[in-house]
Amino acid sequence: MDNKRVVITGLGVVASNAIGKDNFERALRNGTSGIKHRADLAELNFRCQIGGMPDLSQINLGDTLPRLHAEKLTNKGIIYACLAGVEAWQDAGLSISSDKTDFDSGLIMGAGALSYDSWINREFPAYLTDRGESRKMGSRAISEGMNSGGAAYLNSILGLGNRIQSNSSACITGTEAVLMGYEYLAAGKAERMLCGSTEGDGKYIWGGFDAMRVLCSDSNERDTYGSRPMSATSSGFVPAGGSGALVLETLESAQKRGAKIYAEILGGHVNSGGQRNGGTMTAPNADAAIKCIEQAITNAGINAEEIDLVSGHLTSTKGDPIEVQNWAKALKRSGKDFPYINTPKSMLGHSIAGAGSMELAACALQLSKGFIHGNINLEEVHPAILNEIDPSCLPKTSLEKEINTVIKASFGFGDLNCVIVLRR
Repeated sequence: MDNKRVVITGLGVVASNAIGKDNFERALRNGTSGIKHRADLAELNFRCQIGGMPDLSQINLGDTLPRLHAEKLTNKGIIYACLAGVEAWQDAGLSISSDKTDFDSGLIMGAGALSYDSWINREFPAYLTDRGESRKMGSRAISEGMNSGGAAYLNSILGLGNRIQSNSSACITGTEAVLMGYEYLAAGKAERMLCGSTEGDGKYIWGGFDAMRVLCSDSNERDTYGSRPMSATSSGFVPAGGSGALVLETLESAQKRGAKIYAEILGGHVNSGGQRNGGTMTAPNADAAIKCIEQAITNAGINAEEIDLVSGHLTSTKGDPIEVQNWAKALKRSGKDFPYINTPKSMLGHSIAGAGSMELAACALQLSKGFIHGNINLEEVHPAILNEIDPSCLPKTSLEKEINTVIKASFGFGDLNCVIVLRR
């Protein structure tokens, strides 16, 4: 039996530079950065004192979430997931029933570090356990602490009855969640899947990265300049939190109910370099990354020449030139023949598990609205990148341009790779 075609019918975004997909689109077009100096990090002697946090003070949680969620949830990673997921569901024109289970729909909401703050700050619940007062932890300690918390709390709102899952695969988590949902729908196991990912933020998550010396430490006095992927002066990534969510649906189901369609998912691939042949916990096995790109193109049933835009992983580290070299080899395109290439991390920072889903939402918006967002802070392109592609392929500001095919990649800690191809 032929696989079913799968489309994207709803988007939800909670990002450092915007909350809500319409605000997110405007921020992408305008090159708006959500990265800010953090006084708390400076007081704690962090080398990197900047980060990207969604500004929840700008919204009323009660307008979107049930009262108990809005008033009681303390875990920001879960809050981000619920906000993005509900927005995507409603954006797709789908209703939320208070008494019926929707067995035709499922949910995959990946997660990284949801939020250590809710376990350590405010003496809840880690210190209570150490003091022999674990009975005071409350009933939400486990549900907010487990990695599946984002999926569980979101589904308590939506009431979906098909596959409910939370994956966790470092930086590829969001892209992998969408690929998993696509494969599940293509196999005819559901009519729709709400797919995405989330990541918490704050000092307890970011402290470990700061200790690894992988974060940007040269822009504490000019916060919005810190994240500069593909730049000759990139000095490390800027940490961030946030969530993205996409409603995936079989084309048959979407057409039957007259849903708007942002894009079609043509296929993808996921693999690992096995931490061999140059691959490590933090560095890619180039052969595996290239193979993942090539196989995704094959699985999508297209030729590399059809790709208009590469949405790269591109974290603002020394790995950026290597990634672009891998793209050039995999696509067999270089110079002016290379597609446009961008990443919203220059505006958002890198939200680890949350990154791929927000970036896929950006891809869907660019396809459906006919624009290519710019790479801000790209004042001086890394010379190794210019050895591969022409500067004209690197937009620094937004371009109004109709595009038909986008390829999106996420490359993650542990030598993991995931690539998806979308079409308008």
